[in-house]
Amino acid sequence: MRRGERRGAGGPRPGSPVPAGKAALEEPPDGAAAGGASGRGAGRRSTESEVYDDGTNTFFWRAHTLSVLFILTCALGYVTLLEETPQDTAYNTKRGIVASILVFLCFGVTQAKDGPFSRPHPAYWRFWLCVSVVYELFLIFILFQDKLDGFVPAHFLGWYLKTLMIRDWWMCTIVSVMFEFLEYSLEHQLPNFSECWWDHWIMDVLVCNGLGIYCGMKTLEWLSLKTYKWQGLWNIPTYKGKMKRIAFQFTPYSWVRFEWKPASSLRRWLAVCGIILVFLLAELNTFYLKFVLWLPPEHSLVLLRLVFFVNVGGVAMREIYDFMDDPKPHKKLGQQAWLVAAITATELLIVIKYDPHTLTLSLPFYISQCWTLGSVLVLTWTVWRFFLRDITLRYKETRRQQQQSRGDQSTAMSHVDGHLPEPEDLPGPTEPESEGVPAPN
Repeated sequence: MRRGERRGAGGPRPGSPVPAGKAALEEPPDGAAAGGASGRGAGRRSTESEVYDDGTNTFFWRAHTLSVLFILTCALGYVTLLEETPQDTAYNTKRGIVASILVFLCFGVTQAKDGPFSRPHPAYWRFWLCVSVVYELFLIFILFQDKLDGFVPAHFLGWYLKTLMIRDWWMCTIVSVMFEFLEYSLEHQLPNFSECWWDHWIMDVLVCNGLGIYCGMKTLEWLSLKTYKWQGLWNIPTYKGKMKRIAFQFTPYSWVRFEWKPASSLRRWLAVCGIILVFLLAELNTFYLKFVLWLPPEHSLVLLRLVFFVNVGGVAMREIYDFMDDPKPHKKLGQQAWLVAAITATELLIVIKYDPHTLTLSLPFYISQCWTLGSVLVLTWTVWRFFLRDITLRYKETRRQQQQSRGDQSTAMSHVDGHLPEPEDLPGPTEPESEGVPAPN
């Protein structure tokens, strides 16, 4: 990990290690910046936890770019000079593809840009970023072939993990309920969506999904209350403390509480709606890919895809949240979030190519009516909340100001047009000023 580079120009980013002997106490826990807007605390969001770090930079955290390059060159030299090349073309092709992927992973792990996560190690998350690139290239390759029967989708990530990614109870519940409505709507295309009502709403929404969301929210509560104080392993005197430090290496370096606030602005509302749509599309891709490509659920690639999305989903959601909260006018979407969006779109294109007949089966009339009504209601609320409501509020405020202005003008005119005060209305001398004048008996 290039920790020194991350503390370069522009100051340390929130959650990054701080120099030894200094703690990242950027503002008080209640969110108010200590000492006003100036100082180091001005740049940290109120939803971000405080981090203490002694700044230890050991061998474990260094990039080792030259070491990786030397080992990689030696390995390739061994294969070239000492191994005898087999005469099997298919075997050589597979081995060449695997070697190319490994070389790309070695380059990416040492040279790719760090993401928002640093635990257990930034290289771990750089590795999954490179795996995302390889997976996207593989999907594009499949997209341009003839139809195959060997491609496998995977299970959905699980509601516990989704809650850790989204970090909001309302959004998780909306996605959970919306997917059940999608199963109702698309059961004429996918037979495995045909379930009885209690399986949809009791077993799925209340038991499985609801329990996963509940456990995920409890974990989020623990992570938000946890003290993030990091110390070098060799600076800890006790064996128990060293083991605890090793275990905590697999927990977040810092924690940011997500506050999506979808109704605060039109931009955030559209962004949250987009996030929900991508989640639902990724869920549908899982089932449609399995159906159109005739893949058995027990295939090993199902588990591999699940592991893949578990590792890249959390990074993508954090990058999306940072993108929405970034006050800069010119900003770019994070690299992992970009790749996840591209992967989801490519999977959809594969489904469209391999079985367009299934996707073009028309919805039943009552289903299409329900979705049309729901879309109209959402669109109407959007127009009212972000356009008509603001216009109405501005109109009421303008009228109030005009009435107040007219009232002030009327008061001023009444003083100008009124008669002069009578002599008896003028203030007389006070008692101290009339000393020496005898009071009447």
